[in-house]
Amino acid sequence: MPDKTPDTGHDHQPTREELLRHQTPPGLKRWGLIALAAALIIAVVGIGVRLWNSYGTAQWTEEQAIQTVQIVKLQPEKEGGVLNLPGDIQAFTAAPIYAQVSGYVKKWYVDIGTPVKQGQLLAELDTPDLAGQVQQARANLINAQAAQRLSAATAGRWETLFAQGAVSRQDKETRDADLDAKNAAVEAARANLYSLTSQAGFRRLVAPFDGVVTSRAVDVGALVTVGTGAGAAPLFTVSDLTRLRIYVRVPQNYSTYIRPGMTINFSVPQHPGRVFTAILGASSGAVASASGTVLAQFVIDNAEGALQPGGYAEVKFPLPAGADGLRVPATALMFRAEGMQVATVDAQSRVRLKTITIARDLGDAVDVGSGITDKDRIIDNPSDSFRDGDEVRVAGK
Repeated sequence: MPDKTPDTGHDHQPTREELLRHQTPPGLKRWGLIALAAALIIAVVGIGVRLWNSYGTAQWTEEQAIQTVQIVKLQPEKEGGVLNLPGDIQAFTAAPIYAQVSGYVKKWYVDIGTPVKQGQLLAELDTPDLAGQVQQARANLINAQAAQRLSAATAGRWETLFAQGAVSRQDKETRDADLDAKNAAVEAARANLYSLTSQAGFRRLVAPFDGVVTSRAVDVGALVTVGTGAGAAPLFTVSDLTRLRIYVRVPQNYSTYIRPGMTINFSVPQHPGRVFTAILGASSGAVASASGTVLAQFVIDNAEGALQPGGYAEVKFPLPAGADGLRVPATALMFRAEGMQVATVDAQSRVRLKTITIARDLGDAVDVGSGITDKDRIIDNPSDSFRDGDEVRVAGK
């Protein structure tokens, strides 16, 4: 019979079995579901934030990889420019005077800077050898004339005898042939004398035209010889300074702008600030292979004598609008294996490399003859890594 625990009047104490028996507290399941949902929401939000940040970082990195470039604005020239070229001033007419006979300078009459008239005596030469040759030529002529007279008399007598039948025709023809030979000898002697006396006239050096003596290379007693041998200096130079020529060598790519009647302005060092004008006289019409230039000759009136031959002139060669092409700063140039190039930006903000030809190099800029137009957007200071099709961002756009 089981023992009965007496009721002592105290609270009931749970047994071991009661303590081990699981009982779910009221509302615990509901709170667990809430916690699980919150954890899932936090996880999803966290992953979403990380993905968004990762996408933003990738987009920022991609945007930073696109280079921002500056664009050079090209303006086509509305007015023509000028091409600075060196000019060589020369007398319109200049005559170097050399000796045509050998001898010694007997006397000279004019010095450099002396105005002279045509035919004016410049110097005299003493030519003893030539004088002896003239005397001998005169003697030879007299001798030939004497022989000719004798032969003519003999031929006349034989002509009479032949008419009388006293001599044969052969003898008569022999005397006629001798007369012809003596006549020829006289002509030869006369021609030789004329030649020598003409040379004797060259003992006097005279001015060929009105002008100024611009050089003198003789002195009394100096021996002068015939000819203009290598390195031989002229005895005198007479120049007409009332008109001058200016020779300008125009580069081949600008030679098409040489037009009949065109004028140029130029200046010279001895007249700072003064501008002279000359008109085109002639053009060679051919390119010198050594320099790649076309020689143009301009003429100027120098009646007042302000300019001197042999001087240097800085010539302003006029060019029509657009002749220089487009001017591009040197900072936009790219040196590539394909040649000189520039980087341009197309409508899709993509790089397009264009090969150009340079018409003129100005140092900090170049004039581009071909390869681009004024509508091209050229990149200033392009990166060496640029390739065709690279995407770029234009600054300020």
